[in-house]
Amino acid sequence: MPSARDELGRRGEDEAARHLQSLGYRILGRRERVLRGDIDIVALDGRTVVFVEVRSRSDTSHGHPAETVGPMKQRRIAELATAYIRRHRLQDQSVRIDVVAVTFPVEPRARPVIEHYQNAFESPW
Repeated sequence: MPSARDELGRRGEDEAARHLQSLGYRILGRRERVLRGDIDIVALDGRTVVFVEVRSRSDTSHGHPAETVGPMKQRRIAELATAYIRRHRLQDQSVRIDVVAVTFPVEPRARPVIEHYQNAFESPW
């Protein structure tokens, strides 16, 4: 049985995927398992492969969801993305890392607030 935190994360990933698709991205994979970790979403934006980290919160009383992607998390995302690139032989592709922050409102029928940060941090490529 998934925890409330896992459920919130899954809902956030669903919202992020819908958001990306509405922008014309093609979703290539979700929860892609690499190096004992997961890449939340792998998408194609035109000819660019995009690794998307999704951060979800039910409110911002403990900070904005994007603030949780600190230097250690950034390094880990870059490691996972690099492993994915090698595994799928994408070394010649244009690549970037985005962060999508999803904040769910208290009101159940209200739409979540989605903030999309393209090229959210420097990657090793």
